Amino acid sequence: MPGLLRGVARTAIISGTATAVSNRVSRRQAGRWAQQDYERAAAPRQAYGTPPPAPEPPAEESMDARISQLKELGRLKEQGVLSEDEFAAQKSRVLGA
Repeated sequence: MPGLLRGVARTAIISGTATAVSNRVSRRQAGRWAQQDYERAAAPRQAYGTPPPAPEPPAEESMDARISQLKELGRLKEQGVLSEDEFAAQKSRVLGA
């Protein structure tokens, strides 16, 4: 019986030690992850690289393109596709006013 008791005690000690070590490793890893999350949140946004350059403003349309758009709008108005208000809105958009 003493041999059996000694074996049970040894098993209990080993399993207790393994549990303690496992818990310590888990806590340490959780602490590392928490520190990484904190550092990521505190890091400036520039860490992800410079922002892309702003798009270039659209090139000025040539006068010929504007005239052809105005002629097309006039035709649509004559055909009754555009109302007077719609024609005026589109005309001001084309002229950039």
